[in-house]
Amino acid sequence: MIAASTKDALIGAVDGIVCDLDGVIYRGHHAVPHAVESLLSALASGVRVVYATNNASRSPAEVSAHLDSLGLPGPIARVVTSAQAGADYVAQRCPAGSRVLAVGGPGVSLALQEAGLLAVSAEATSAQTTRSDESPVAVLQGYGTQVDWTDLAEAAYAVQAGALWVATNVDSTLPTDKGVAPGNGALVGAVRQAVHVDPVVVGKPHTPLYELSLSVLATGVDRTMAIGDRLDTDILGATAAGMDSLFVFGGVHRWADVVGAQKAVRPRYVATDLRCLQLAYTEPIHDVQDPSQWLCGGAHASVSARGELVLSKSGTLNERLRAALAALWDAGDARGGSMDPRGGHGAALSDELDRAVAPTS
Repeated sequence: MIAASTKDALIGAVDGIVCDLDGVIYRGHHAVPHAVESLLSALASGVRVVYATNNASRSPAEVSAHLDSLGLPGPIARVVTSAQAGADYVAQRCPAGSRVLAVGGPGVSLALQEAGLLAVSAEATSAQTTRSDESPVAVLQGYGTQVDWTDLAEAAYAVQAGALWVATNVDSTLPTDKGVAPGNGALVGAVRQAVHVDPVVVGKPHTPLYELSLSVLATGVDRTMAIGDRLDTDILGATAAGMDSLFVFGGVHRWADVVGAQKAVRPRYVATDLRCLQLAYTEPIHDVQDPSQWLCGGAHASVSARGELVLSKSGTLNERLRAALAALWDAGDARGGSMDPRGGHGAALSDELDRAVAPTS
């Protein structure tokens, strides 16, 4: 695999990158293969990078230290969290110094403090009197490994009493180095069962976190690309914010998810991993001689009358991936439904992708 010149490489089309963390840069404490060196190359070529995460459990300083330990040094300001976006949202609607119930990890309380608000814990709220001036005017709920029943109960009580309810994100799952765990969406759902109203959500796929990232990057939306491993948050959010997106494998969503993606959550670019940033991006195109075929570099793909993928053995894995996706998306759109991702050669391609992005020992 030969790197292209910066002008011809994928990163040549952008000035800034909004990069997800969990599942893209690391899984738990371990770096995703090829992620660190690929981003170092992007930074060396002059592309600005911010790391935007829906995970509000840690402070930007903690996340930045984690990136340092993986070999990605840089300032704390490069990390933008949904907790910061949530605190900004509350601060714009509540007076400075307002009491806000902080549910989640330390990153939630810190973001509220930095926004000029008074973060109060569920324990403190539970122990206070019933005076209205001591009641929280808002609840900021984010992910935290120590969140317990008391946190969720006090959040519900506050919302029932009229407090503004802001959720940093509603990701149903969270990738870790041991596997996939319940995410903040599961915890938000527990409160939702008690209050019967919906929170304001500021994290992906909603746009506030992307807008905050753009302000940190100081780049135009048309010259900024979002990178992620989740279609329903990273990719959908980038589309909503008006920026191109790159989907990489190895995180939460896999081959079957991408094949079944509706148009609104289909990424502009697709690759196995972040090495694609330094390469020229080969686009899939229709075969002018056979419109049923899609070509991508040395690969070609089509979908049979039975709805099964027919994929060449020629071409690189990324070329075959893109040709296959183009053929399956085109066929699904024409037939009014998603195609079987493991039909025909789809099963073998899915297995090959899993092997290509499997964690190294």
